[in-house]
Amino acid sequence: MPYSSVLLSKIIKDFDIEVVYDPGDIESRRICVADCTRPGLQLAGYYDHFGPDRIQVIGNMEHAYLDNLDSGARHRSFDELFSKEIPAILITRNHEIHDELLDSAKVYSTPVLRTSAATSDIITEIVAYLRTELAPRISMHGVLVEVNGEGILILGESGVGKSETALEIVKRGHRLIADDQVDIRKVSDTTLVGSAPEVIRHLIEIRGIGILDVKELYGVSSVKSSENIDFVINLERWDDNKTYDRLGLSDETTEILGLKVPSITIPVAPGRNLAIIVEVAAINFRVKKMGYNAAKDLVSRVFPGGQT
Repeated sequence: MPYSSVLLSKIIKDFDIEVVYDPGDIESRRICVADCTRPGLQLAGYYDHFGPDRIQVIGNMEHAYLDNLDSGARHRSFDELFSKEIPAILITRNHEIHDELLDSAKVYSTPVLRTSAATSDIITEIVAYLRTELAPRISMHGVLVEVNGEGILILGESGVGKSETALEIVKRGHRLIADDQVDIRKVSDTTLVGSAPEVIRHLIEIRGIGILDVKELYGVSSVKSSENIDFVINLERWDDNKTYDRLGLSDETTEILGLKVPSITIPVAPGRNLAIIVEVAAINFRVKKMGYNAAKDLVSRVFPGGQT
Protein backbone atom coordinates (compact mmCIF):
# COMPACT_ATOMS: atom_id res chain seq x y z
CA MET A 1 0.00 0.00 0.00
CA PRO A 2 1.24 3.58 -0.61
CA TYR A 3 2.29 5.82 2.22
CA SER A 4 -0.03 8.80 1.94
CA SER A 5 2.19 11.46 3.50
CA VAL A 6 5.51 12.42 5.07
CA LEU A 7 5.89 14.69 8.08
CA LEU A 8 7.31 18.08 7.15
CA SER A 9 9.37 17.95 10.35
CA LYS A 10 11.07 14.77 9.10
CA ILE A 11 12.05 16.49 5.84
CA ILE A 12 13.40 19.47 7.80
CA LYS A 13 15.47 17.18 10.01
CA ASP A 14 16.79 14.94 7.24
CA PHE A 15 17.88 17.89 5.07
CA ASP A 16 19.09 20.11 7.95
CA ILE A 17 16.75 22.93 6.94
CA GLU A 18 16.42 26.13 8.99
CA VAL A 19 12.95 26.99 10.29
CA VAL A 20 12.50 30.75 9.96
CA TYR A 21 8.82 30.82 10.89
CA ASP A 22 6.83 28.05 12.56
CA PRO A 23 3.09 28.65 12.81
CA GLY A 24 3.01 26.02 15.54
CA ASP A 25 1.99 22.95 13.54
CA ILE A 26 5.20 21.90 11.76
CA GLU A 27 5.33 18.69 13.82
CA SER A 28 1.94 17.61 12.50
CA ARG A 29 2.04 19.14 8.99
CA ARG A 30 2.37 16.57 6.22
CA ILE A 31 3.55 16.52 2.60
CA CYS A 32 1.46 14.32 0.31
CA VAL A 33 2.99 14.90 -3.15
CA ALA A 34 6.44 13.82 -4.31
CA ASP A 35 7.27 17.09 -6.02
CA CYS A 36 8.33 20.70 -5.46
CA THR A 37 7.35 23.85 -7.34
CA ARG A 38 9.27 27.02 -8.19
CA PRO A 39 6.39 29.53 -8.21
CA GLY A 40 7.85 32.04 -10.66
CA LEU A 41 4.73 32.35 -12.81
CA GLN A 42 2.52 32.31 -9.73
CA LEU A 43 4.36 35.28 -8.20
CA ALA A 44 3.60 37.08 -11.46
CA GLY A 45 -0.09 36.22 -11.07
CA TYR A 46 -0.53 33.12 -13.27
CA TYR A 47 -2.16 30.23 -11.38
CA ASP A 48 -3.53 27.93 -14.07
CA HIS A 49 -2.44 24.31 -13.43
CA PHE A 50 -0.82 25.33 -10.14
CA GLY A 51 -0.23 22.56 -7.59
CA PRO A 52 -0.77 24.11 -4.15
CA ASP A 53 -0.04 20.83 -2.31
CA ARG A 54 3.70 20.99 -3.09
CA ILE A 55 6.55 22.64 -1.22
CA GLN A 56 7.16 26.00 -2.91
CA VAL A 57 10.82 26.84 -3.53
CA ILE A 58 12.16 30.39 -3.98
CA GLY A 59 15.51 30.44 -5.78
CA ASN A 60 17.75 33.04 -7.42
CA MET A 61 15.37 33.91 -10.26
CA GLU A 62 12.31 34.25 -8.06
CA HIS A 63 14.25 36.28 -5.50
CA ALA A 64 15.60 38.63 -8.18
CA TYR A 65 12.09 39.13 -9.58
CA LEU A 66 10.72 39.94 -6.12
CA ASP A 67 13.55 42.42 -5.49
CA ASN A 68 12.39 44.38 -8.54
CA LEU A 69 8.85 44.77 -7.19
CA ASP A 70 7.80 47.52 -4.86
CA SER A 71 6.60 46.59 -1.38
CA GLY A 72 2.91 46.70 -2.28
CA ALA A 73 3.33 44.44 -5.30
CA ARG A 74 5.37 41.97 -3.24
CA HIS A 75 2.65 41.92 -0.61
CA ARG A 76 -0.02 41.16 -3.20
CA SER A 77 2.11 38.40 -4.78
CA PHE A 78 2.78 36.67 -1.48
CA ASP A 79 -0.79 37.08 -0.26
CA GLU A 80 -2.13 35.39 -3.36
CA LEU A 81 0.45 32.59 -3.14
CA PHE A 82 -0.10 31.87 0.55
CA SER A 83 -3.87 32.06 0.17
CA LYS A 84 -3.65 28.83 -1.88
CA GLU A 85 -2.86 27.00 1.39
CA ILE A 86 0.58 25.79 0.37
CA PRO A 87 2.23 23.40 2.88
CA ALA A 88 5.49 25.39 3.20
CA ILE A 89 7.81 27.77 1.40
CA LEU A 90 11.55 27.12 1.14
CA ILE A 91 14.13 29.84 0.46
CA THR A 92 17.39 28.56 -1.04
CA ARG A 93 21.00 29.86 -0.99
CA ASN A 94 20.38 31.57 2.37
CA HIS A 95 18.70 34.51 0.65
CA GLU A 96 17.36 37.32 2.78
CA ILE A 97 13.66 36.88 3.44
CA HIS A 98 11.41 39.74 2.44
CA ASP A 99 9.34 41.27 5.21
CA GLU A 100 6.26 40.95 3.02
CA LEU A 101 6.80 37.18 2.77
CA LEU A 102 6.92 36.81 6.56
CA ASP A 103 3.86 39.00 6.97
CA SER A 104 1.82 36.87 4.57
CA ALA A 105 3.16 33.63 6.08
CA LYS A 106 1.93 34.71 9.50
CA VAL A 107 -1.48 35.72 8.18
CA TYR A 108 -1.97 32.32 6.48
CA SER A 109 -0.04 30.25 9.08
CA THR A 110 2.46 28.87 6.55
CA PRO A 111 5.93 27.60 7.58
CA VAL A 112 8.89 29.53 6.16
CA LEU A 113 12.06 27.49 5.70
CA ARG A 114 15.57 28.30 4.48
CA THR A 115 18.59 26.34 3.26
CA SER A 116 22.09 27.18 2.00
CA ALA A 117 21.75 24.59 -0.80
CA ALA A 118 21.45 25.53 -4.47
CA THR A 119 17.89 25.51 -5.77
CA SER A 120 18.22 22.75 -8.37
CA ASP A 121 20.19 20.54 -5.97
CA ILE A 122 17.72 20.75 -3.09
CA ILE A 123 14.71 20.22 -5.37
CA THR A 124 16.30 17.13 -6.94
CA GLU A 125 17.18 15.70 -3.53
CA ILE A 126 13.80 16.39 -1.94
CA VAL A 127 11.84 15.00 -4.90
CA ALA A 128 13.94 11.79 -4.91
CA TYR A 129 13.49 11.54 -1.14
CA LEU A 130 9.72 12.02 -1.36
CA ARG A 131 9.36 9.49 -4.17
CA THR A 132 11.02 6.91 -1.96
CA GLU A 133 9.10 7.85 1.19
CA LEU A 134 5.73 7.99 -0.60
CA ALA A 135 6.32 4.91 -2.75
CA PRO A 136 3.76 2.08 -2.70
CA ARG A 137 5.07 -0.64 -0.42
CA ILE A 138 4.42 -4.09 0.88
CA SER A 139 5.99 -6.46 3.40
CA MET A 140 6.73 -10.02 2.30
CA HIS A 141 7.87 -13.08 4.22
CA GLY A 142 11.22 -13.93 2.69
CA VAL A 143 14.93 -13.22 2.54
CA LEU A 144 16.76 -10.57 0.51
CA VAL A 145 20.45 -10.97 -0.31
CA GLU A 146 22.88 -9.35 -2.70
CA VAL A 147 24.83 -11.84 -4.81
CA ASN A 148 27.43 -10.51 -7.21
CA GLY A 149 25.61 -7.19 -7.44
CA GLU A 150 22.16 -8.70 -8.03
CA GLY A 151 19.37 -8.28 -5.49
CA ILE A 152 17.90 -11.75 -4.96
CA LEU A 153 14.58 -12.13 -3.14
CA ILE A 154 14.18 -15.67 -1.79
CA LEU A 155 10.58 -16.73 -1.12
CA GLY A 156 9.09 -19.93 0.25
CA GLU A 157 7.06 -21.37 3.09
CA SER A 158 8.38 -21.39 6.65
CA GLY A 159 10.98 -24.07 7.33
CA VAL A 160 11.97 -24.57 3.69
CA GLY A 161 15.51 -23.29 4.36
CA LYS A 162 15.52 -19.61 3.37
CA SER A 163 17.48 -18.33 6.37
CA GLU A 164 20.01 -21.18 6.31
CA THR A 165 20.58 -20.50 2.61
CA ALA A 166 21.06 -16.79 3.31
CA LEU A 167 23.60 -17.52 6.05
CA GLU A 168 25.63 -19.77 3.76
CA ILE A 169 25.46 -17.09 1.05
CA VAL A 170 26.87 -14.55 3.50
CA LYS A 171 29.67 -16.97 4.42
CA ARG A 172 30.50 -17.17 0.69
CA GLY A 173 31.22 -13.44 0.64
CA HIS A 174 27.86 -11.96 -0.33
CA ARG A 175 25.58 -9.65 1.66
CA LEU A 176 22.39 -9.89 3.69
CA ILE A 177 19.74 -7.18 3.40
CA ALA A 178 16.78 -8.72 5.22
CA ASP A 179 15.73 -11.99 6.83
CA ASP A 180 12.18 -13.16 7.63
CA GLN A 181 10.45 -9.89 6.66
CA VAL A 182 11.32 -7.78 3.61
CA ASP A 183 9.86 -4.29 3.22
CA ILE A 184 9.50 -3.62 -0.51
CA ARG A 185 8.96 -0.20 -2.08
CA LYS A 186 8.05 0.55 -5.69
CA VAL A 187 10.23 3.62 -6.24
CA SER A 188 9.58 3.87 -10.00
CA ASP A 189 7.63 2.12 -12.76
CA THR A 190 10.50 -0.34 -13.18
CA THR A 191 12.25 -0.53 -9.81
CA LEU A 192 11.56 -2.30 -6.53
CA VAL A 193 13.77 -1.67 -3.50
CA GLY A 194 13.86 -3.99 -0.52
CA SER A 195 15.06 -3.40 3.04
CA ALA A 196 14.67 -4.83 6.53
CA PRO A 197 12.45 -3.35 9.23
CA GLU A 198 14.64 -1.36 11.62
CA VAL A 199 13.95 -3.67 14.57
CA ILE A 200 15.35 -6.78 12.82
CA ARG A 201 18.01 -5.16 10.61
CA HIS A 202 21.18 -7.31 10.25
CA LEU A 203 19.55 -10.14 12.25
CA ILE A 204 18.92 -13.67 11.04
CA GLU A 205 17.04 -16.53 12.71
CA ILE A 206 18.43 -20.06 12.50
CA ARG A 207 16.25 -22.79 13.99
CA GLY A 208 18.08 -24.58 16.78
CA ILE A 209 20.53 -21.71 17.32
CA GLY A 210 18.32 -18.64 17.60
CA ILE A 211 18.91 -15.04 16.59
CA LEU A 212 22.27 -14.12 15.06
CA ASP A 213 23.65 -10.64 14.34
CA VAL A 214 25.26 -11.03 10.92
CA LYS A 215 27.00 -7.66 11.11
CA GLU A 216 28.70 -8.60 14.40
CA LEU A 217 29.59 -12.12 13.26
CA TYR A 218 30.89 -11.38 9.75
CA GLY A 219 31.59 -7.62 9.71
CA VAL A 220 30.05 -4.56 8.08
CA SER A 221 30.86 -5.83 4.58
CA SER A 222 28.42 -8.71 5.08
CA VAL A 223 25.29 -6.54 5.30
CA LYS A 224 23.57 -3.79 3.36
CA SER A 225 20.67 -1.54 4.31
CA SER A 226 18.72 -1.82 1.03
CA GLU A 227 18.96 -3.28 -2.46
CA ASN A 228 17.03 -3.34 -5.72
CA ILE A 229 15.07 -6.53 -6.26
CA ASP A 230 16.34 -7.87 -9.58
CA PHE A 231 15.46 -11.54 -9.36
CA VAL A 232 13.13 -13.79 -7.33
CA ILE A 233 13.91 -17.38 -6.31
CA ASN A 234 10.93 -19.40 -5.10
CA LEU A 235 11.96 -22.33 -2.89
CA GLU A 236 9.50 -25.19 -2.58
CA ARG A 237 9.70 -28.71 -1.17
CA TRP A 238 10.42 -31.35 -3.79
CA ASP A 239 7.24 -32.87 -5.22
CA ASP A 240 7.73 -36.18 -6.99
CA ASN A 241 4.46 -35.64 -8.85
CA LYS A 242 5.55 -32.30 -10.32
CA THR A 243 7.55 -31.79 -13.49
CA TYR A 244 10.34 -29.26 -13.08
CA ASP A 245 11.99 -27.22 -15.82
CA ARG A 246 15.30 -28.97 -16.56
CA LEU A 247 16.58 -26.72 -19.35
CA GLY A 248 15.63 -23.25 -18.15
CA LEU A 249 13.80 -22.27 -21.34
CA SER A 250 10.66 -20.98 -19.63
CA ASP A 251 10.46 -17.31 -18.64
CA GLU A 252 8.91 -17.29 -15.17
CA THR A 253 7.97 -14.09 -13.33
CA THR A 254 6.71 -13.16 -9.88
CA GLU A 255 4.42 -10.12 -9.61
CA ILE A 256 5.16 -7.66 -6.79
CA LEU A 257 3.30 -4.34 -6.50
CA GLY A 258 2.22 -4.65 -10.13
CA LEU A 259 5.73 -5.28 -11.48
CA LYS A 260 6.70 -8.62 -12.99
CA VAL A 261 10.11 -9.65 -11.68
CA PRO A 262 12.09 -12.44 -13.42
CA SER A 263 12.04 -15.55 -11.23
CA ILE A 264 12.73 -19.26 -11.03
CA THR A 265 11.42 -22.06 -8.82
CA ILE A 266 13.95 -24.31 -7.11
CA PRO A 267 12.78 -27.60 -5.57
CA VAL A 268 14.33 -28.31 -2.17
CA ALA A 269 15.48 -31.83 -1.40
CA PRO A 270 18.05 -33.38 0.97
CA GLY A 271 21.59 -33.09 -0.36
CA ARG A 272 21.02 -30.02 -2.52
CA ASN A 273 23.39 -27.14 -1.70
CA LEU A 274 20.94 -24.26 -1.99
CA ALA A 275 23.52 -21.54 -1.40
CA ILE A 276 25.58 -22.65 -4.40
CA ILE A 277 22.42 -23.03 -6.50
CA VAL A 278 21.27 -19.49 -5.58
CA GLU A 279 24.74 -18.12 -6.30
CA VAL A 280 24.86 -19.81 -9.72
CA ALA A 281 21.29 -18.69 -10.46
CA ALA A 282 22.31 -15.08 -9.78
CA ILE A 283 25.33 -15.35 -12.07
CA ASN A 284 23.24 -17.02 -14.78
CA PHE A 285 20.61 -14.28 -14.47
CA ARG A 286 23.31 -11.65 -15.02
CA VAL A 287 24.66 -13.56 -18.05
CA LYS A 288 21.14 -13.67 -19.52
CA LYS A 289 20.80 -9.91 -19.05
CA MET A 290 24.00 -9.54 -21.08
CA GLY A 291 22.40 -11.49 -23.93
CA TYR A 292 23.53 -15.09 -23.54
CA ASN A 293 21.19 -17.97 -22.70
CA ALA A 294 22.88 -21.37 -22.38
CA ALA A 295 19.60 -23.30 -22.78
CA LYS A 296 18.70 -21.52 -26.01
CA ASP A 297 22.26 -21.99 -27.25
CA LEU A 298 21.93 -25.73 -26.62
CA VAL A 299 18.63 -25.88 -28.50
CA SER A 300 20.20 -24.06 -31.47
CA ARG A 301 23.00 -26.65 -31.54
CA VAL A 302 20.60 -29.62 -31.37
CA PHE A 303 18.12 -28.08 -33.81
CA PRO A 304 20.19 -25.95 -36.22
CA GLY A 305 18.12 -23.65 -38.37
CA GLY A 306 15.32 -23.53 -35.79
CA GLN A 307 13.92 -27.01 -36.55
CA THR A 308 12.18 -28.82 -33.67
